[in-house]
Amino acid sequence: DFQARNNNELVAVLGNFVNRALVLTQKYYGGEVPECGALTDYDRATIGELSQIKGALENAIENYKFREALKEAMNFARIGNKYLADTEPWKVVKSDPERVKTILNIALQITANTAVAIEPFMPFSAARILGMLSAEPFGWERLGSMEMLAAGHRIGEPALLFEKIEDEVIDRQLAKLAATKELNARAEAEKNVEKQKDTVQFDDFGRMDIRVATVLAAEKVAKTKKLLKLTVDTGIDRREIVSGIAEHFAPEELVGRQVLVLVNLAPRTLKGIESRGMILMAEDADGKLRLLQPDAAAMNGAVVG
Repeated sequence: DFQARNNNELVAVLGNFVNRALVLTQKYYGGEVPECGALTDYDRATIGELSQIKGALENAIENYKFREALKEAMNFARIGNKYLADTEPWKVVKSDPERVKTILNIALQITANTAVAIEPFMPFSAARILGMLSAEPFGWERLGSMEMLAAGHRIGEPALLFEKIEDEVIDRQLAKLAATKELNARAEAEKNVEKQKDTVQFDDFGRMDIRVATVLAAEKVAKTKKLLKLTVDTGIDRREIVSGIAEHFAPEELVGRQVLVLVNLAPRTLKGIESRGMILMAEDADGKLRLLQPDAAAMNGAVVG
């Protein structure tokens, strides 16, 4: 949305209008504001629209409707853009150069009005427009005037107010946001990591017999939501282990996978099934279980230690 607003409004409307008005003045009149001649009905209608915008803009600001107010402020540039597109001074200059003086005088007065109108919202851009017009701040009370710039006043060099934002720029920023989000999520997860348990001696760890095993079969335990019955080949024997992982793994996705099993855990009967061992898992901060397994196929019965 930021990219679209920049490219479709700031660049294509506001920046485009200001640039065209100033560039054409530099090209045809050496940077001097031309005299305003006789007005056409279209000129009068355009000027009338500007006075209506001023009232709507002031009303929106006074009632704290700032989004609506900004839209009205941008309407000065929209009307200016349409005025230049409809009058086509770059074509008329060949057949009626006097008419072009009036067109560009009006365009420059609209440019000055635009600087005043956008100043509450974009003060730095308004200041840049004034700089290109070689003009001091006009003051809000002059908004709507078509005599802000006197004939013969010399404007400054035109420059682009805004630059178009290409897709690759947005893609880089989105990547940075995604990376920051991931870092924040990781940091939050680290806050939830369980504290270290009490220190144990090496002999205590040495009594634990952890082996690589392959899951041969898996099925849900009847009348339970969490339990799976796994048949595993531990390299020592084939045995059944009941594990509370049914909410995290479907039985079919476990068959054929290698796992780590604590094989010398005292047997325990669950739902009438003797469970001989424990499948080792890692639990994320969000409660998601993940299998612990060798990074490459290993022999069943291989000792972990």
